[in-house]
Amino acid sequence: MYSVLPIQIVSIILIKYLIMNFVDYYKILGLNKSASAKDVKDAYRKLARKYHPDLNPNNEDAKTNFQQINEANEVLSDPEKRKKYDQYGKDWQHADEFEKQQQQQSQSSGSRSGGGFSGGQSAGDFSDFFESMFGGSRSGRGRQVKYRGEDYTTEIHLELIDAYKTHKQTLTVNGNNIRITIPAGVENGQIIKIAGHGGPGANGGPNGDLYITFSVANHPDIKRLGNNLYLTVDLDVCTAVLGGEITIDTLDGKVKLKVKPETQNGTKVKLKGKGFPVYKNEGQFGDLQVTYSIKIPTNLTEKQKKLFEELRNSD
Repeated sequence: MYSVLPIQIVSIILIKYLIMNFVDYYKILGLNKSASAKDVKDAYRKLARKYHPDLNPNNEDAKTNFQQINEANEVLSDPEKRKKYDQYGKDWQHADEFEKQQQQQSQSSGSRSGGGFSGGQSAGDFSDFFESMFGGSRSGRGRQVKYRGEDYTTEIHLELIDAYKTHKQTLTVNGNNIRITIPAGVENGQIIKIAGHGGPGANGGPNGDLYITFSVANHPDIKRLGNNLYLTVDLDVCTAVLGGEITIDTLDGKVKLKVKPETQNGTKVKLKGKGFPVYKNEGQFGDLQVTYSIKIPTNLTEKQKKLFEELRNSD
């Protein structure tokens, strides 16, 4: 005969298992449990840039660190997942199964004993529970455990102008074509999850997920920092001194700027709302900062030199 194992013992064994296999996502991001959603987002962005494999081609640990950072962000940035993680640790994915098993055990023991936890759980049921949680099959008893499919990963390379606008792309993953929409504003190193597009599940289990890492190339002239853009524009001496109007090229087309008279070298002009689109916030943009670089003319003619001489001596 099997001995009886009450739900309390099941809980203790489960907790010990989770502690032995615990991965501290807060520690990975350099945070504590009181961290806000903004703290999580800021820490993820900082570390993702630091450990992105493209920026660490000779660092063998960078890829592992990058994967851990993304895994931590995937959980801690989602309020529901974070709640389960705080309660169950690394194996928060099994929270629903465990809670359902607890409820079934409570109902079962209550019906046998007239209420409360005076009943228990047979070793056979106890074994079934851990097999459903951590793998295995009870096909001999007419049951088969459902297994979740494998998660897939892939990378998409974009130019900065590509990341500026929402557009569609077709990916080929494990022989299957997947049509996805890439939102405007994706960042270099950002990871997006496409649910259900990973490997197929077994025995009726759910498919895995597809994780896409975006690699956004630098622009030759425009620098991006978050949602703000920075551009240096050459300005001739005459326009700098007398003022005028110039046309500059931006990611959103050409823009005309009025230059004030006596503009100094290094003068900065901020164009509000002309920066990069804010990810998943349609109609919101960062700013574009233009820095003027005054170009000193070279190869002057004698006549031009004389004019500068007259200008210098006019004081």
